[in-house]
Amino acid sequence: MIFDEDRRWRVAGHKPKLIEVALPLAAINAEAAREKSIRHGHPSTLHLWWARRPLAAARAVIWASLVDDPSGDDSLSPAEQEVERKRLFGILERLVRWENSNDERVLAEARAEIARCFAHAPPPPDSRSVRGRRHHRIGSPAAGLGGAFG
Repeated sequence: MIFDEDRRWRVAGHKPKLIEVALPLAAINAEAAREKSIRHGHPSTLHLWWARRPLAAARAVIWASLVDDPSGDDSLSPAEQEVERKRLFGILERLVRWENSNDERVLAEARAEIARCFAHAPPPPDSRSVRGRRHHRIGSPAAGLGGAFG
């Protein structure tokens, strides 16, 4: 590990993920709050759970955990990193909107960004083949946790 100029620990060779550096919290919170009031076509209309988990927040956390933050790209100046981060925030803000849950353009844009971040690492030998291409395995964050999810 090394200590960088922002006084954060960095692991050599590790590219920080977006969730580790910054998130557009105001936009995510607004969508999560708005999502609670949607009464047509939303899973919350099936049953009122005691502790509902906003899907907007879940989508944001999972996507931001998979996407590299621009601060890990040494070829970009700090100003260019900020422009790239704002572009990523735009994708994330579109992704968390309930109305975009089935919008193929938004989903394709989000998938393309994930693929770009994993392009440097070949999929492991036990990865699944989908449509003739091998993909990294991404486990469910709720798998085996028990509690509210199990």
